[in-house]
Amino acid sequence: MTQYSKRMVIVHWLTLVLLVAAWFLGESVHDLRKAEGATLAGYIAHALVGGAVLLLTVMRLLFRSKDGVPAPVGNTPMDKVAKGIHHLMYLVLFLLPVSGMMQVLTSDVSRALLAGDASLLPQKFTGVAAHEVHEVLVTVLIVLVGLHILGALKHQFITKDGLMERMMLRRK
Repeated sequence: MTQYSKRMVIVHWLTLVLLVAAWFLGESVHDLRKAEGATLAGYIAHALVGGAVLLLTVMRLLFRSKDGVPAPVGNTPMDKVAKGIHHLMYLVLFLLPVSGMMQVLTSDVSRALLAGDASLLPQKFTGVAAHEVHEVLVTVLIVLVGLHILGALKHQFITKDGLMERMMLRRK
């Protein structure tokens, strides 16, 4: 079975690691904000990781166009659903960091960062549409990633077709 290019595999797994880090950093900032203990460093770290996810997503799309992708395993309705889930994940992986940037730009977070004063960080994001969009996109991404993982597990343990080997660095 044809595999993804090494750089596509590296970007795939690195994106996963950064998404987990971004999620934990985002939850930490959220919890500390409610307890009035949020720091500028927390926001900056979350933003940097989110920016890295955006960069990796753009790189991945470029690599896909240059390196190509393995042929689909099948053409069943479930295969078409899987393709749709992949396309939605790419869209959300692009929109999520953009919505995060918009959240910073349309809230007092930007003022706090520019002033270097954590006391200016908002306790709530009331009226900040980008915040609502960002939170919805996080939920959508969690659902999509969950479906992606379930599909991978199905291929690994039920159909046993070796599909997951396409996304491994080890080559046959």
